[in-house]
Amino acid sequence: MIKHIDHIQLAMPAGQEDEARRFFIDILGFVEIEKPEPMRSRGGAWFQSSAVQLHVGVQSDFTPATKAHPAFLVEDLAQLHQHLTKHDVPIKHDPGTPNAPRFFINDPFGNRIEFIQEGHGFNAHS
Repeated sequence: MIKHIDHIQLAMPAGQEDEARRFFIDILGFVEIEKPEPMRSRGGAWFQSSAVQLHVGVQSDFTPATKAHPAFLVEDLAQLHQHLTKHDVPIKHDPGTPNAPRFFINDPFGNRIEFIQEGHGFNAHS
């Protein structure tokens, strides 16, 4: 049986590792973790925040994921909103879920990312 998610993979165009680092480290607060040696030549970067591991991999025929997305629980959604606004990251609100305070952003490559206030997620155990 499936127990947990090991990591989430997002795609990006080739040669954009520095932009990925700027966004995921400098803005979202992830730390970079080292990729295993055999995978380094493929490009991309791996990041971690708490128990969440995010891999951003190079895709030669890249198209951003505008519907499929990771959804991250955060301790303080309002504080994150303020932080992202300060960094000029456009935020998309979804008023259709009153019991799950959340919003969406796009990473620098156009991939959709959702943030949900901890304790209000769609998972009964959140």
